[in-house]
Amino acid sequence: MPMPLSRFTVLDLTRVRSGPLAVRQLADWGANVIKIEAPEAVDGSKGMGGERDGSDFQNTHRNKRGITLNLKKPEGRELFYTLVAKADVVVENYRPDVKARLGIDYERLRAVNKGIVLASISGFGQSGPYARRPGFDQIAQGMGGLMSVTGLPGQGPVRAGIPIADLSTGLYAAIGILIALLERDVSGEGQWVHTSLLEAQIAMLDFQATRWLIDEERPGQAGNNHPTSIPTGLFRARDGLLNLAGGGESMWRRICAALELGDVVDRAEFLSEGLRSKNRDALNAVLQERFIQNTVGHWVTLLNEAGVPCGPVYGVDEMFSDAHVEALDMRLPVQHSRLGLLNLLRSPVSLSRGARRAEPTPERGEHTDAVLKEFGVAPEQIATLRAQNVI
Repeated sequence: MPMPLSRFTVLDLTRVRSGPLAVRQLADWGANVIKIEAPEAVDGSKGMGGERDGSDFQNTHRNKRGITLNLKKPEGRELFYTLVAKADVVVENYRPDVKARLGIDYERLRAVNKGIVLASISGFGQSGPYARRPGFDQIAQGMGGLMSVTGLPGQGPVRAGIPIADLSTGLYAAIGILIALLERDVSGEGQWVHTSLLEAQIAMLDFQATRWLIDEERPGQAGNNHPTSIPTGLFRARDGLLNLAGGGESMWRRICAALELGDVVDRAEFLSEGLRSKNRDALNAVLQERFIQNTVGHWVTLLNEAGVPCGPVYGVDEMFSDAHVEALDMRLPVQHSRLGLLNLLRSPVSLSRGARRAEPTPERGEHTDAVLKEFGVAPEQIATLRAQNVI
């Protein structure tokens, strides 16, 4: 059976991470994604996004076909419009002013195909004082408030260990594209979808942002403690670290029962959630004294059987060795013509119908001739365009 998104053609002009990740959400579920890069004769650099043979690039650009096209030449733009005429989606993450200079802004593309959905990703949005600034994940983490609530209290702002602004922007962009495609089924027209690293990072603050917007409470760093759910945090067991999440009255009582802390559960300083928050350090000290008496495995089994969320703290190698992670089968094996068998990271989404797509990242321009022929470009025209360094 056809894959869920196989009826859609997506032209991918994106680089680095946020844009390619947005497109990958569509490619993984069967969209006909055409990755467009400059010809090597025009741009011989490795490009933005890391080494082509590196694990990051290979994971990010899987399930796409690759063509080369020089958008700076008039012939290249005309060829691009030929593709746009039959496509459903164009995705780009240039700075906002670049689209107009290249002639690929929404109004120009809409004149070619009124059903086209243009998705634009930027650092700071399409308008406003910072619109033309270059965007980068770490800058968005800082300006978007995340670094101010990450890290141990008193030790200063800390970036997250993954490019969370890039990743969340890509996911929000993919959601926006799917919304626009669904709306097109009703209106018959495409539209311009845009988001930015800063907007996505602010949205990802979620409850931390509304603590300020609604309560006018300025969140700070809580380290490994949850800012509002207590007791939640890391505790040292005999052989390693235990991660505990136990907010709420019923969970507090389950923890005390499982740990045989009957003399603690009704102490005056712990009688309510507010008091447990106020006396967090004293409460954590009581729990720490108990946890150090046995192993992580012992406590994980005991507490989970009592209905208390807890688990070990893994390094990435340990995580992939966990029996349950192995059962989830998060690897996506693909066979690359040069690099051999690669284990990529599969989409975390599962559907009851339809297999996952697993094709390697294309070489630069690997599918140029085949794709252009599909769009009606004659072989002799392809040869001429290649001689002119248009493709």
